[in-house]
Amino acid sequence: MSEAIPYVRELEFAYGEAAQVSPLIRRVIAPNASVFTYHGTGTYIVGRGRVAIIDAGPDLAEHVDAVLAAVDGETVTHLVVTHTHIDHSPATRHVKAATGAPSYGFGPHAGGEGPAVEEGADRAFVPDHRIGDGAAIEGDGWTLEAVHTPGHTSNHLCFALKEEQALFSGDHVMGWSTTVVSPPDGDMGAYLASLEKLAARDDDTYWPTHGPPIPKPQRFVGKLLGHRRRRESEILAAVADGTATIPELVVELYRGLDPRLHPAAARTVLAHLIHLVESGRATCDGTPDEGARYRAT
Repeated sequence: MSEAIPYVRELEFAYGEAAQVSPLIRRVIAPNASVFTYHGTGTYIVGRGRVAIIDAGPDLAEHVDAVLAAVDGETVTHLVVTHTHIDHSPATRHVKAATGAPSYGFGPHAGGEGPAVEEGADRAFVPDHRIGDGAAIEGDGWTLEAVHTPGHTSNHLCFALKEEQALFSGDHVMGWSTTVVSPPDGDMGAYLASLEKLAARDDDTYWPTHGPPIPKPQRFVGKLLGHRRRRESEILAAVADGTATIPELVVELYRGLDPRLHPAAARTVLAHLIHLVESGRATCDGTPDEGARYRAT
């Protein structure tokens, strides 16, 4: 059950202010709070003097102004993007126009069309430099290593800050909530494999784009994996007992959930069911989608 996850939700901050959160990291939080973004998008500034900016954020002029004010007098050398949702990448073009810094990311948004249950895709973003797993981005006194973590989106990257043994985990791991996995670009099998990949690393701290830092991240990731496996087992058991449709599964498995999150829950249940069908543990007539009826095998 979700309560087994050691959520970290307390966060002191002020919108528009750059907070020094570690020797090499500053954070500016955008005023785009929602049920999906928590307090808002955290834009990270790495280094001093010659800096990288991670996830410039949403297309909000006041946030762009706050980020640019935070680096006034410094040189921005890299604009780094974890993935292409509209709360992460759109402000990149404005910061690039103001600073001339090139952008870095896995690639443009690759997913097909699906219901808009989260913040939506930024289909306009194309990185100046496409980088993949293990790629290094270096600056004065800091090194970022790209860690490809598909699942939330196919182009999701985390970034390891070697000098602090920290990981910018984007939306792949968030301390305040579980992550939405919404097909067709969201893929539960890939998400679980990416969690296993992070669990095998030795990072000391995660810095998610939403919410506070996560200490003891291996323990946290292990709890996330346990939660997903329990949810998978619950879905399979409910299907075996005759609960055949996704709306029925959401009602049965997400009692007490904020109704605003029911569409997102339905997409995550679909992602689990696709994974169960692909692994031969469930079946349905035709293509697995939100309208299908499911059976255990």
